[in-house]
Amino acid sequence: MALKVRLARLGAKKKPYYRLVVADSQAKRDGRFLEIVGFYDPNRNPAYLEVKKELLDSWLAKGAKPSETVASLLKAR
Repeated sequence: MALKVRLARLGAKKKPYYRLVVADSQAKRDGRFLEIVGFYDPNRNPAYLEVKKELLDSWLAKGAKPSETVASLLKAR
């Protein structure tokens, strides 16, 4: 089971809000996940990113890999 840290979309049409989740790489985008490690709201000015650092670090240590989008968000933070 390959683990990914990726975004799961929430919110209304044209007003997205995302959760940073740890999920199996084969799971659907908004499907089953193991744990929520943060939130991302691109609608705020500036965009809001909240990350539970200790949870994220523990999952990365266990072998989870961030998606390209999550990696760029974390790098910009």
